[in-house]
Amino acid sequence: MNVSITVAGKTDKGLVRAGNEDCFKIVRQQNLFLVCDGMGGHQAGEVASNEACSIIEQCFTDMGDSISADETLKLPAEFPARGDLLIKAIRIANRSIYTMAISNDDYNGMGTTIVAAALQDDLLNIAHVGDSRIYRMKGEQMVRMTTDHSWVSELRQSGAFTEAEAAEFTNRNVITRALGVRENVEIDFRSDKVHAGEIYIFCSDGLCGYAEDDEISSAVRECGGDVNLIVDNLVRLANDHGGQDNVTAIALRIDSVEGQSNLPEIAPITISNEEDAIIRKENEVVDKLRTIKKTEIKGENDSQTEMDAGTAKSKSTNLPLILIFIAAIIVVILVYLLVAK
Repeated sequence: MNVSITVAGKTDKGLVRAGNEDCFKIVRQQNLFLVCDGMGGHQAGEVASNEACSIIEQCFTDMGDSISADETLKLPAEFPARGDLLIKAIRIANRSIYTMAISNDDYNGMGTTIVAAALQDDLLNIAHVGDSRIYRMKGEQMVRMTTDHSWVSELRQSGAFTEAEAAEFTNRNVITRALGVRENVEIDFRSDKVHAGEIYIFCSDGLCGYAEDDEISSAVRECGGDVNLIVDNLVRLANDHGGQDNVTAIALRIDSVEGQSNLPEIAPITISNEEDAIIRKENEVVDKLRTIKKTEIKGENDSQTEMDAGTAKSKSTNLPLILIFIAAIIVVILVYLLVAK
């Protein structure tokens, strides 16, 4: 079957912060979409969010088949292939960030939220950890598809406080789950069929932490489905609210869906923490991915060195010709002067 999409993304440091600890990734060849919001001192939040995006992309592009087939990494339930890989990739990213954090004092305590999706035929596999969100806009109606892993969200769900009361708490922005802060991680997951005309919004809490859902919905609707205008408008909306945080948004529009797959939708579910054997295997995968990245970087550096050497050789080879040309011009000028006399 064929699903046609249009997608755009944008990140902005906001109006207050000096740097940007958000990161997003759109991997069109894999139909993979990621938004991460990092945290930690010494720019460690930026390191964590970039590492999460990089590792997950690598899991899909460099080791997807081996990760999917590894029996040690097998999940406790059956999931669509792309959803299965997405969950495993997020777990592996958690391991990578965690091991970096415990081995470098500058990275101590770093972590990142993540909201991610992988499109498989007409099924959107969604996974998230933390308080970054995904919304679905269908016609004039916008629906939040993720539940924040935050202290204030848990207070609301407990029923002990109203929405207004919970919003007034001092520690309302404290998150209860993130990648990299613990050895293992709980991940919320769901799979939903997509339909032509739908728009999915991925965002960090630099947007949804300051703008209400109805404001976000209005900002999307007024763009007429143009994904580039949507992400621009959402960043502007966040900054109009003071721009106190970094803000990131991805807009994914489903243009057409031809046919219908038999892939099952999966209601929201929490995938529990990994056991020790899985953690050991994830560490092995992290080591392999880092080796692959180092090899790629070395290859790029070697190629650049060869290009620089080639350029230098070319310049060296051309130098005598340039000197001869200059000497010839000088001779012509001297002859001209003598004749003129």
